[in-house]
Amino acid sequence: MIHDVPDDFDETLVRDPRESAALLLERLGELGWTVAIAESLTGGLVVSSLVDVPGASRAVRGGVVAYATDVKRNVLGVDPALLEAHGAVHPRVARQMARGVRDVLARDGVPADVGIATTGVAGPDEQDGQPVGTVHVAVSTPLGTRVDSLVIAGDRDRIRKETAHLAIRRALAAL
Repeated sequence: MIHDVPDDFDETLVRDPRESAALLLERLGELGWTVAIAESLTGGLVVSSLVDVPGASRAVRGGVVAYATDVKRNVLGVDPALLEAHGAVHPRVARQMARGVRDVLARDGVPADVGIATTGVAGPDEQDGQPVGTVHVAVSTPLGTRVDSLVIAGDRDRIRKETAHLAIRRALAAL
């Protein structure tokens, strides 16, 4: 059932953020799966995009805005040694956030089926030695975790919105 999405599915063809969110929720509904979101630089934009879709409560468990590094560590369980060595803007941090939020927002001890995480630098200044526009998006499912790392050009608003849309498209592609 997990492979019902055509092999040639190209998530970049979905340009409208509202359409991406609706498609993700539809697919989650078909699978009977739930989703949990951990956001840093997007500050709630991913979960907000999802809950804008009527019926989102059937799949969305909730979101954690882990903007501060200590929240990533203390709430989501990101390895303190990793944060100390590399800072909060790192692909392994995104991976651990996506995995951790599945457990944090578990229902009756059962983790959420999908965890989405965003971390990066929206600007105006670099962070942890990473330039503005550096973004890491992770999607964790029972089949594994994928992290995409890229640089998005633009101002703070564009970087945050593009990252939120990217996170939803990557989650859709993972299903």
